Amino acid sequence: MSVAVVILNYNGRKFLADFLPIVLENSPDAAIYVADNGSKDDSLHLLATSFPQVSVISWAENLGYAGGYNFALGQIKADYYVLMNSDIAPRKGWLAPLLAHFDANPLVGAAQPYLLDYQKPEYFEYAGAAGGYWDSYGYPFCRGRLFDTLEKSEGQYATATVNWATGACLMVRADVYQKVGGLDAYLFAHMEEIDLCWRMQRAGYTIAAVAESEVLHVGGGTLNKENPFKTYLNFRNNLILLYKNLEPSQRFYTIFLRMILDGIAGIKFLTEGKFSSFTAILKAHYGFYVYLFSEKEKHNLSADLQKMWPQSYQGSILKAYFLEGKKKFSQLKF
Repeated sequence: MSVAVVILNYNGRKFLADFLPIVLENSPDAAIYVADNGSKDDSLHLLATSFPQVSVISWAENLGYAGGYNFALGQIKADYYVLMNSDIAPRKGWLAPLLAHFDANPLVGAAQPYLLDYQKPEYFEYAGAAGGYWDSYGYPFCRGRLFDTLEKSEGQYATATVNWATGACLMVRADVYQKVGGLDAYLFAHMEEIDLCWRMQRAGYTIAAVAESEVLHVGGGTLNKENPFKTYLNFRNNLILLYKNLEPSQRFYTIFLRMILDGIAGIKFLTEGKFSSFTAILKAHYGFYVYLFSEKEKHNLSADLQKMWPQSYQGSILKAYFLEGKKKFSQLKF
């Protein structure tokens, strides 16, 4: 089976210089690509002079995570794609367990390795940890990471079927990726992997997190946590993916409650003096309305693939974490 590891790069010269050698060393059975998303730094010069063995696909403008990957993967022939951030350091032998899991489970559409913190490798990393879920209001969380609480990785989470796998290092079956329409380019970045995994499940496939495969992740390499544009994308895209993927009978009620909770989050930002974050939520809700009235019919899963609506955590992760003091995934009752 052929595997293409595709690193999407946007002005990430430093990460490429630091991490690409590790990717090459620890991924001997994969073809390595860098997809350059309109970088303005000297990333392309670095690739041409220091990494001639790496295939490069480049274009002139920043298409975002979703659009960039759709463009690049459309030009690559492989049985499996690995969508990998430029700030990922895969550990030796990381790829074989993923391939073995796909081979043993033909209905797995996407899978992730376990993400560990590059600075503190004994801890899970925020962006995906040991596999993701969402709650009844669409808030995403992970095994090993609830909000800002990161657990030590002590073998407590085995390989499992999850609801979403992290876009920081996401392995997909190429045919399934194309069958469900790839990433939604309208989302641009953030939440797009959750939307993809949700659509895969609705099409009858499953998502996995594989414990025997580990990578280290820096995190925040493109947009840091406090960036208002990141806040905008997270809030807007979360509403969009709920609209796209919720069962119709649940859609209005869930989104209405979610908007109320977003308002509470906005008030919290105001009390903390984070005015740009408050404004970002307002813009996100406006952006959701724009989507509803101009784009919604263009990005839904085709009717012949709509087989199921997957379930995740039926409670509120906000209530469990902030009111009930449950700081670890293992304390939640599914």
